[in-house]
Amino acid sequence: MKRIFSGMQPTGVLHLGNYLGALKRFIPIQDEGECYFCVVDYHALTVPRDPAELKRKTVELAGLYLAAGLDPKKATLFAQSHNPDHTEAAWMLQCVARIGELNRMTQFKDKGKGSDSVTAGLYTYPVLMAADILLYQADEVPVGEDQKQHLELTRDIAERFNREYGDTFRIPEPKIGKAGARIMGLDHPEKKMSKSAASDANYVTLLEHPDSIMKKFKRAVTDSENEIRFDPETKPGVSNLLSIISVLTGKDISSLEKEYDGRGYGHLKIDTAEAVIQELRPLQERYTRLMEDGEVERVLAEGARRAREITGETLAQMREKMGLITRIGL
Repeated sequence: MKRIFSGMQPTGVLHLGNYLGALKRFIPIQDEGECYFCVVDYHALTVPRDPAELKRKTVELAGLYLAAGLDPKKATLFAQSHNPDHTEAAWMLQCVARIGELNRMTQFKDKGKGSDSVTAGLYTYPVLMAADILLYQADEVPVGEDQKQHLELTRDIAERFNREYGDTFRIPEPKIGKAGARIMGLDHPEKKMSKSAASDANYVTLLEHPDSIMKKFKRAVTDSENEIRFDPETKPGVSNLLSIISVLTGKDISSLEKEYDGRGYGHLKIDTAEAVIQELRPLQERYTRLMEDGEVERVLAEGARRAREITGETLAQMREKMGLITRIGL
């Protein structure tokens, strides 16, 4: 059975783009192999965070995983900081990674922008990401296009370790989704929907009230024409609405173009909003129940135990092959 690993940071607000591009994709994936889903709270520390908010967001994200349909009997869900093997393996892999490789990471260039005040953690976190993946001997890693470079680094580090210290790691393959993987902002449809957007008109959160969802879609930016046609280059707003309703209803784009021919943008906006509301309503109800009964904390505790059973074996191999003496009584 193939092994699948994925992680998500507990930062900002989880929005529709995160759901359609990641969480919704994870549900069928848990039937495809042995899955490990990690709330990567160590990664969140690469920039200053409010401690209380980080704790709350970590539990909230785990709750949303479960509310979206993740089954803890099929997949392992855990918090990264509950498994110290990640940080130990990350240090060992930092001693295998090269400065030149980290200098080429475009996300650091974008976020750091040459400032001396950025943290060293932001610079080295791609190696921690590599440790996250390699510890679980993952065959596949569901990632967005923006993380593909980091997975390529993970593969390079794994191959170098295997050459220098002996065969240890599986070489993971990216699993990049197509449908719904790139949902654009409602206010700026030429840019990806983002939880760090300046305005909340950009996104719809997973826990947003239906009235607010409808209001945002009614105000979604389209264009001065009135033709409903999928054309991301010249009609990004209309194309984004078509993409969203297509993913949620299962109707292909061409049939939607015919269905809305001559009906105007208003109908498309309202129908898309209603499709989103219907999709999120059961998720929101399940989330409320989960947060009230303490189930999230129980799942995370059991997930951490199961995760360490797997990573302990890999870490022991790494320690042995790199020449670290065996730990006795620990």
